[in-house]
Amino acid sequence: MSNTTHTSQTHAHTPLAHAPRTADAHGGHGAPGGLQISQDGHTLDLDAAIAKPGEQELRFRILGPDGRPVHAFTPIHDRELHLIVVRRELTGFQHVHPERDADGTWSVRLDLPAAGAYRVFADIAPEALGRTITLGADLAVAGPYAPEPVPAASRSFDVDGYTVTLDGDLVAGEAREVTLTVARDGVPVTDLQPYLAAYGHLVVLRAGDLAYVHVHPDGEPGDGVTAAGPRIAFHAAVPGPGTYRLFLDFKHGDAVRTAAFTLTAGR
Repeated sequence: MSNTTHTSQTHAHTPLAHAPRTADAHGGHGAPGGLQISQDGHTLDLDAAIAKPGEQELRFRILGPDGRPVHAFTPIHDRELHLIVVRRELTGFQHVHPERDADGTWSVRLDLPAAGAYRVFADIAPEALGRTITLGADLAVAGPYAPEPVPAASRSFDVDGYTVTLDGDLVAGEAREVTLTVARDGVPVTDLQPYLAAYGHLVVLRAGDLAYVHVHPDGEPGDGVTAAGPRIAFHAAVPGPGTYRLFLDFKHGDAVRTAAFTLTAGR
């Protein structure tokens, strides 16, 4: 599966008007985000939890406390809903933005070429709830399946002539600075383009249970302070020790690319 994505600062479980710009994992107050298919009266309802390999349309609804599709959402970084799809081995990452029809059904085209177990995450802020939550559901792609280990630890990633390097460490229960530096053909990139109101979007997933953290960088485009690269700084807090995969979305040359890393978080 392609590493190119379309993504979403960590959204705190606080009223949206007071949500911080830096770190606080979805689920930071209580269970980590993405582990539940239902939370606070809202449910991620997939049309089908089993799919065939290949390109296809994923359809789903967000059901409210009354069991009916929710229609009113507060946008999070320019979108009403951010959808993350990833294999349980923490490969095949996709960050896409479905469209919602008049009946409240969301749909998006996905490429799922490999059989296996996938997880679908929906980042949403229902207006009636007044804060952001992340719901997660399993999606099985049928066919012969050989589980693979999580990719080995890495601090450098190459994609389409770009090299992204990672500095910093993850520590359970603490917000730590993690910096990603982007270069192209060995030259630092200093003209990153804004993508969804930020110069980068970082999704962090824990191996084993896929606990979910979605982080946005310090500062924002146009604030008169934040440089457009080559460094993108985040403050990331992870819910516990373990192995994590970090997926960075960045935009340059009018294209969104994704860099992926593996880190181990200590206590």
